[in-house]
Amino acid sequence: MLRNYFKTGFRNLTRQKVYSAINIAGLAAGIAACILIFLYVKDELSYDRHHAKADRIYRVTRDFVSNDGSVSLHLGHVAPPFGPLLEQDFPQIASIARLLQTDLLIENVEKQKTFHEERVMFAEPALFDIFDIPILEGSRERALKEPFTMLLSDKLVEKYFLNEEPVGKLLKVTDAATARVTGVFQSLPENSHFHPDILVSFNTLNDTAVYGAENLKTNWGNNSFGTYMVLTSEQEAKNMQAQLPAFMDRHLSGTDHAGDRKPSDFSRLYLQKLTDIHLRSHLDSEMETNGDINTVMILSAVAFVILLIACINYINLSTARSMSRAKEVGVRKVVGAGKEDLVLQFLSESILIAFIATILAVGLTELCLPWLNEFTGKNIASNIFTDKWLLGLTLLLPFLIGGLAGLYPAFYLSRFRPATVLKGSLSSSSKNPMLRKSLVVVQFSISIVLIIATGIMFRQLIYMQNKDLGFEADNVVILPTFTALTPKFEAFKAELKKSAQVEGVGRSLLIPSDRLLNSMGASVEKGDSMAPTSVTIKFVNVDHDLLDVFKVKLAAGRNFDRTRPTDDTAAFIINNVAAKMIGWQDPQEAIDQVFEYGGVKGRVIGVTEDFHFESLHDEISPMVYRLSAPDDYSNIAVRINGNTREAVAHIEQVWQQFLPGYPFEYSFLDQQFAQTYKAERDKGVIFMIFSCIAILIACLGLFGLASYTTVQRTKEIGIRKVFGASVMRIVTLLSKDFLKLVLVANLLAWPIAWFAMRRWLEDFAYRIEIGTDIFVLAAMLALIISLVTISYQAVKAASANPVKSLRTE
Repeated sequence: MLRNYFKTGFRNLTRQKVYSAINIAGLAAGIAACILIFLYVKDELSYDRHHAKADRIYRVTRDFVSNDGSVSLHLGHVAPPFGPLLEQDFPQIASIARLLQTDLLIENVEKQKTFHEERVMFAEPALFDIFDIPILEGSRERALKEPFTMLLSDKLVEKYFLNEEPVGKLLKVTDAATARVTGVFQSLPENSHFHPDILVSFNTLNDTAVYGAENLKTNWGNNSFGTYMVLTSEQEAKNMQAQLPAFMDRHLSGTDHAGDRKPSDFSRLYLQKLTDIHLRSHLDSEMETNGDINTVMILSAVAFVILLIACINYINLSTARSMSRAKEVGVRKVVGAGKEDLVLQFLSESILIAFIATILAVGLTELCLPWLNEFTGKNIASNIFTDKWLLGLTLLLPFLIGGLAGLYPAFYLSRFRPATVLKGSLSSSSKNPMLRKSLVVVQFSISIVLIIATGIMFRQLIYMQNKDLGFEADNVVILPTFTALTPKFEAFKAELKKSAQVEGVGRSLLIPSDRLLNSMGASVEKGDSMAPTSVTIKFVNVDHDLLDVFKVKLAAGRNFDRTRPTDDTAAFIINNVAAKMIGWQDPQEAIDQVFEYGGVKGRVIGVTEDFHFESLHDEISPMVYRLSAPDDYSNIAVRINGNTREAVAHIEQVWQQFLPGYPFEYSFLDQQFAQTYKAERDKGVIFMIFSCIAILIACLGLFGLASYTTVQRTKEIGIRKVFGASVMRIVTLLSKDFLKLVLVANLLAWPIAWFAMRRWLEDFAYRIEIGTDIFVLAAMLALIISLVTISYQAVKAASANPVKSLRTE
């Protein structure tokens, strides 16, 4: 019986080639988009779940609370003393390990190869008790136990030891120290929230030349240490979280950080589930850039609505063609077919179409997956036979889509009365146009929402990229700095400035586009004493030239001056935001005021105009700039002019002259700033692509409906032409009903799009206003696309010979 159903269904497909092609194409595009999104979402949800103890692994995070009760900073890293003290106080901790992420110059002295490694982590041996990190070479028991030992990832071994045994070899890690390679570990999979290339024993930090054992015990201010633990059971997390405030009061009371408040009033610890980090953690410091659960949810919704649009196409075309199938239903009922038989027949046809579409969709997925991987930076595979989830989805989709999309048409067609049908007296009311119109409105409403969302996303992105930052980010080359360069930096700078291509050179701890995480206590003079201010002021260490290199404007006062020795130790430059929040409304009022920051007393010598140091996601923070020791800088900024290629070549030549053997690495400041908006740019592109797919599918359905409607009205068109109707009049007659539906779709889509995008824009401190023009443009675009889709069939029908039209049965 089923074989007969499918055979009959296949004959109907071949008989109605145009409608079958439209149905299959629409479903194939929708299913392909759905599978691609499924693969992306599945990968995002899989992060860190490959560890056997993932459900019991937690990260310790720390926040800081201002005097007004607001959280000024929430970090994914904590100070080094917390790890041992937590293990000491909480028996429910089965294992705990600290990580310190850094970058190092690693040199193979024997091979004379030097590389700048950015994924180096000092790690405690318990790391291997927490995370599943296979050791490929060397002893797991002895890994990371001894100071100045390291493990290399399998991806890095060939870089340093081509076709050689790495275990036992020495690598130079500082100017004076070497570390012995004791093993090789398997690189963490891509769906991990951190990816070390080198693991150095944590005991190495006990050396005073590296960090110092005393610092590890007493430095509560350096919140740079990732701290992970495995609890004895998942239920212990809540109990432990409740005890953390008392833990803070117990161990931080009497420290310099406490002040007049209890430690738990100004700083708090939290336990964060490992599997929540990638999608639900966007703290002020993270190991790597995380994903976003909102993006996952939005894309899942987009996949659903695209599939819905494709299913609506099938329902619309099936019910629109009901008149051509009516006699078939009548004859089948006369010869004994029951309603159940007819329902099964039509459902079989629907599943057959969905099955063919799914096969095509799998092929489309394979074609598009390399683009998705390149775009997202992932390495998603789509082996349908080894991935049980993908295989299950692929097998389920034809029955799910075919069943759901075909259910209504099957019941609708099977209810026709044979006597009415065979007499040819099936009324026009049986054609159920209201349902089809409603479904067309739903299709285009979804498409228009996606068009508006895409437009607003790109407008916000363009706004952020073009907004005046308050300083000149163009033509600034950023270089890393190394200890070996510190004593000869002035000579290095002088050599750079010999070229007319170089305008200025400066150094800083941070550069614009970096996150401002560091702050210290500030006090201002009130009467005869210093009074602490409640303002959280972030600091940046700069040299005398940096503000000039960035062309930062001063609102009042002066820049740092080498001829004034007091500037080195007792001078501060603040930004206008800081001045106003302290209480100096006029920038000039702040000049020469006594100011204490981080325990150092001096005077304010300048106030800068406000500029965006961080991205436009964040409001401009109160900032203070101060001179620092020569070895307390991380970046060199070089302002160039003229030919960029010549300027970079000159900088590289000077670099090799002063730092022979050191890798020459550089970036452009404006490009680094643009990179902070990569997430928005990617979302915009994804929405644009899926909007196009949604519109394409909707237009396929509209084309099919227009085609069928035109066929149904062939005789009417012929009569109108005989009575003198022009081609334009007939095209207008056939198009206006569909265009009315698109206008109604706009009216429904506008409030939904406005509300959704207003919520999205709230994540930006500096954002565009949603104007009416974007809605008008979306409406015009939808109308034009619809008109073009409909016009082909309308013009074709209007241009036909009326004699042939009148002969049509």
